[in-house]
Amino acid sequence: MEIFSDYIKNELGYLVIKGGPEKIVSVSFEDDMPEVGKTNQVVEECKSQLLEYFSGSRKVFSVPLDLQGTDFQVDVWNELKKIPFGEVITYTALAQRFGDIKKLRAVGMANSKNPISIIVPCHRVVGKKGNLVGYGGGLWRKRWLLDFESRRLNLF
Repeated sequence: MEIFSDYIKNELGYLVIKGGPEKIVSVSFEDDMPEVGKTNQVVEECKSQLLEYFSGSRKVFSVPLDLQGTDFQVDVWNELKKIPFGEVITYTALAQRFGDIKKLRAVGMANSKNPISIIVPCHRVVGKKGNLVGYGGGLWRKRWLLDFESRRLNLF
C-alpha cells in the first residue's frame, strides 16, 4: 500500500500525518523536521481537521481511520474515541469498560500503542489520582493538550 504524508508545525513540534489511499494510518509527534512524501485527499482532510482542532473550531474528528493492531488494541482505541473533548478518564475506568479491572495493564499497553494521536485521544486517559502517566508524545504534550481542551471547552 502506498503511504502518503504531510505535517503540521505548531507549539507541540511537528505532527506527522500518514495515510493510505483512503484512510489515515498514523498521526505522530516528531521534534525534528520530518521527511514527508506526497500527499493525497485523505491526508489533506486530516490536516484540515487537525488545524481546525488547534484553532478551537473542531472537537470531533470525522476523517476515516485504518486502525491496525490486535482485536483488543482496536477495541481499546475505539473506546478512546468515545471520550468527549475536554474530559478525562482513568486507566482504571477504561479497564472497567471492558468488564474486568484485571485488564488494567493490557488496556494501558494498548493505549501506549495508539498510532493515531489526538484523533484517537489517548491523551485523555490519566492515572488513578488524576496524575499524568505515559504518553508517547511526551508528558509535556499531554499536559498541553489537556490544558488546551479544558480552555476551549467553554468556548463551544
